Amino acid sequence: MAVHPLPSAPVPASGRPLTGRTVLFCFLGFFGVVFLANGLLVRAALSSFGGVETESSYKAGLLFAQEADAAARQAARHWQVAAHIADGIFEVSARDADGQPLPGLQLAAVLHHPTDRRLDLVIEADPAGTGRWTAHPVVPAGQWELMIDLSRDGERLFRSQNRVITR
Repeated sequence: MAVHPLPSAPVPASGRPLTGRTVLFCFLGFFGVVFLANGLLVRAALSSFGGVETESSYKAGLLFAQEADAAARQAARHWQVAAHIADGIFEVSARDADGQPLPGLQLAAVLHHPTDRRLDLVIEADPAGTGRWTAHPVVPAGQWELMIDLSRDGERLFRSQNRVITR
């Protein structure tokens, strides 16, 4: 029966053997650097963004109250506003509670891109009769938020926001 000696620890080019202690220190050093880098990045993220989306919550609250009042006044009017966008044609019609076209209104229409505000499109619609507007915007395919505002003499009387999908 031949007896084989136990293999010795590998010897790197530096001449020192690689021991368990060296491996432990390398392992601890590696994770120490990772934890230090993560800690610095978390600290930088928390100090640069406090999670607040508005500069003044008081002003945002006032704006919310104003929007709620405007929505209540809009609902009381019982207007019927319909918008259609397809095949490069954008059409809006506005009628009162009795179904009569609404005269003297100005239309503001914007397609907001849900993820990139740089892609927002302002739609310049032309009047096409009393209470009707048309436009021929070039709209890329995708999901959009269509915001329609109807105003008279600078006062917004109607606002609609709907998700639309263009092809």
